[in-house]
Formats: sequence, structure tokens, C-alpha cells
Amino acid sequence: MRLPEEMRFHEGAFRDAIAASVSRGRIDGWLRYSPPTSASDAPQMDTDLIGQLGAWSESVRRLLPEAQPLRVGEILKWPGVMSTPAIDEEALAGAAMALLTQALQQLSDSREREGKALGQMLNERVQAASSAIAALEAVLPEIGDAHRERLGQRLAEMSVQVDPERLEQEVVLLLAKSEVSEEVDRLKMHLKEVTQALEQNDPIGRRLDFLMQELNREANTLGSKSAHPEQTNASVTLKVLIEQMREQVQNIE
Repeated sequence: MRLPEEMRFHEGAFRDAIAASVSRGRIDGWLRYSPPTSASDAPQMDTDLIGQLGAWSESVRRLLPEAQPLRVGEILKWPGVMSTPAIDEEALAGAAMALLTQALQQLSDSREREGKALGQMLNERVQAASSAIAALEAVLPEIGDAHRERLGQRLAEMSVQVDPERLEQEVVLLLAKSEVSEEVDRLKMHLKEVTQALEQNDPIGRRLDFLMQELNREANTLGSKSAHPEQTNASVTLKVLIEQMREQVQNIE
């Protein structure tokens, strides 16, 4: 907060009002105050004090003839000669609080409009990610069969006699390492949580930020386990969509 000296005492109340309206992000506040310039509010001279200063100056010069007389500027700068009407700080603080409340309402209205647009964008990305996951799930059996077939071909090319039962065990172990059903389930669960969060009225920015991290982790694992172009493409598509959402989540309260 950057406040004029007249408002420093009320900074705590201003901060409380902002904190009640905004729960995430950084707020910089400036308040400028220009005193009124009407004739009734103009600085007043203390003519009695000026007269007293003149008398003192004459007394000094009688004792010290070489002393210079007081100049007008020196008299006007003398403490108490010029005074301004007292400021009603409570009334001033009330007017400032009313302006702050108005500004916060305008900010809230603007952020609400932006939030609706961001929510629509996020829902579209969630639907696109869900479609990519559904398409991957549809071909997972084919990916498993293709992986099994490639393993069999490689062993056949090696011209090595392998016990069929042992071969099946090794194939099962290799397929288990490339199994992504858990990652797919977690991706679907996190996307569902994103949709549910967008329907809430409470602040959800930090929750969405965490969900983006979890989604990105699962998408990366999906890619690292990939042994098929379909799975690789799905991982890349998901990471692009998640990154688009992550950037916009930073703007959501």
C-alpha cells in the first residue's frame, strides 16, 4: 500500500478490505490525496504572532543595531505563523474506504467475467484430454498384442530355443512394465476433479494448480512407458493440453 501521511493510520483497515475481496494473487494499492483549495480551507496567518515577532525584532535591533531586520519569508516560515484547517481524518478515511470498496467491486466484476471465459476454456481442454484418453483406451488391447508380437519376432530372429512357459512369463513381465491402465485411471480421475472444482464457488486456483502437476506427472509416465506410436501421440497431446490449462490456472482465484 502506498498511502499519503493522512491515511497511514488506516492502512490496516484497507488491507483487511482487500483481503476480504481477493484471496489469491498480489495487490498493489495507491491512494492520492489533494487537499481542497477553496478560500475557507486556505492557510491562515496568526497576525498576533507576527506582531510579536516584529516587537522582538525591534528589541533585538535596539540592543544590536547591526542586526538585520526579519524578512517576510523568514516570518512566514516561523512555526505557528501559517496554519491550515484541521483535517477530519475519520471522514477522509470513510471517503477513501468507499472508493476502495467501489474499486474492489469493479475488480471483482472484471475477474468474474474473465473467470467465466477461463472456465469455458478449461472445460474444453478437459473434454479434449478425456477424448484423447478414451481413444488410447480403445487401442490399448491392440498395443499389447503388437508388443507381444514384436517380442516373439525378436526371439525368433535370435534363433534361440526357449521354453514356452518361461517365454510366456518373460512376456508377461515385459508387458506389465509397459502397462498403463493405472496411469489412465488416474488421468481420468484428475480430469474429473478439475471439472468438479470448476463448479465450486470457493477459491480453487491452488487446487487446480496441484491437479495440473498431477496430470502432467501421469502424462509423462504414459510417454515414458510408450512402445507404440498411438500411445506416444496420446502422451504428447495430453501434455500440450495440460500445459495450456496450467498457464491459465495461474489466473484463477
